[in-house]
Amino acid sequence: MRCSPEHHIDLGLTMKRRFGPFVENITESTAACLVAMVQGNLLALSLSHWVIASRTGVIAGVVATTALLLARTNKRWVIAVVLGAITAGVDYFAHPAMFGPFAVEAVVTGLGAALLSYLVGAVIRRVRGAAPGTV
Repeated sequence: MRCSPEHHIDLGLTMKRRFGPFVENITESTAACLVAMVQGNLLALSLSHWVIASRTGVIAGVVATTALLLARTNKRWVIAVVLGAITAGVDYFAHPAMFGPFAVEAVVTGLGAALLSYLVGAVIRRVRGAAPGTV
């Protein structure tokens, strides 16, 4: 059985649609965690920060993507809120706080992930020319 070039293009687009949100969620959670851990001082990043942030980002990204797939939503604000809440929860349990009492760092990380998710989604939507409120 031979595949046509159109089949390869369709397969590539399908894979991008399926894995794109997964990669996006992991990246946004990881980036928010990194920035929160070093309190914005990116020059202070170390390998241990990357390891902790990567672990937090992968777990939060997988859980958030699964939850969003089950919810069958593509509303950008819902995606941002879900990712932020899950990132905060995972961050709280993944490592001890680097600053603030109790769960302050986890909340800051979650808010950062939510904001980053919303802004990245808005840029992607604008670039694609999609209708407001959808990815």
